[in-house]
Amino acid sequence: MPQPKWPAEDMLGPVIDALPEPVFVIDAETHALAFNAAAQALAPALRVGEPLSRSLRSPDMLDAAMRVVAGGEAEKAAWTERLPVERWFEAHIAPVRFEGFRTAAMISLRDLTEAHRVERMRVDFVANASHELRTPLASLLGFVETLQGPAKNDAAARERFLGIMREQAQRMARLIDDLLSLSRIEQHMHVRPVEAVDFTVLVAHIVDTLTPMAEENGVPLALDLEQNVIAPGDRDELARIVENLIENALKYGACENEPRPVEISLARQGGSVVFSVRDHGPGIAPEHLPRLTERFYRVDAGKSRAKGGTGLGLAIVKHIVLRHRGRLSVESTPGAGALFRVTLPASESPTARTQSRH
Repeated sequence: MPQPKWPAEDMLGPVIDALPEPVFVIDAETHALAFNAAAQALAPALRVGEPLSRSLRSPDMLDAAMRVVAGGEAEKAAWTERLPVERWFEAHIAPVRFEGFRTAAMISLRDLTEAHRVERMRVDFVANASHELRTPLASLLGFVETLQGPAKNDAAARERFLGIMREQAQRMARLIDDLLSLSRIEQHMHVRPVEAVDFTVLVAHIVDTLTPMAEENGVPLALDLEQNVIAPGDRDELARIVENLIENALKYGACENEPRPVEISLARQGGSVVFSVRDHGPGIAPEHLPRLTERFYRVDAGKSRAKGGTGLGLAIVKHIVLRHRGRLSVESTPGAGALFRVTLPASESPTARTQSRH
């Protein structure tokens, strides 16, 4: 006498519904006997009694499920969903046996998408960092060999080569400093800085230090700073935001036709501090905007390296802004310059605090 199918929905429904990951229960023909809410969200068209293959197109996983319900041991299988977005899953398929009923199988899916994304970022980061360090290092080694050989007694060549070697060593030092800065910011990402920082004084100080660079590049600086703008934060990190954004505008945002200024503004807007830097340079094409804050991403790699850029400046800005629970936005149109805006929570100004005590 053949064994009957068992009422999986009644027996296992409450159990699998309590699980956060997608879980399916199938019979010997891989028809769906039961599934939880997470599984329904993953395969919205699936219905009880229908073949699982109609909703989950993973031959490897379905083949493993067939072996399990045929009497095999538990198995694992990989499954990649390409549309509408790429996702990776690991399927755990185990037999479910109850006396008096036919063997079934339970499929639980573990979402590995985030793990794959992080691993891809790690691999890309190591590859990019290695490339960025290898280039100046190869240059240094080449000049050392030249100085030890053909140019050993050439004083003029020696002076010229030593100057280039110094530039390459400084390039590597900047890259290492930026990598260490990024690492320190990430380590403290969960800790929000609370020290009150006078943002007005900070921006004015950074502008003073960058004025020689602006004069060298022939780019005027136009300031519009509201007084007594206070923000909770790490002073050094906030200074890095201001410095990186203004430096970028001076390096890459110069107007070719006429000396138009880089506009720097700071103001309170409600409960927020808004710091912005606008340039009138060539602008940024729309396809580059979403990736500007990626590590080592450059719109023009050659121009960036020529100007001493490491490809990490905007990534550092983004991470500092996130640590301060703020927002970074970029607006740009090719040929019309770019606007970088940082919005941070504001602190009560000293004047307001004094008035509140009376």
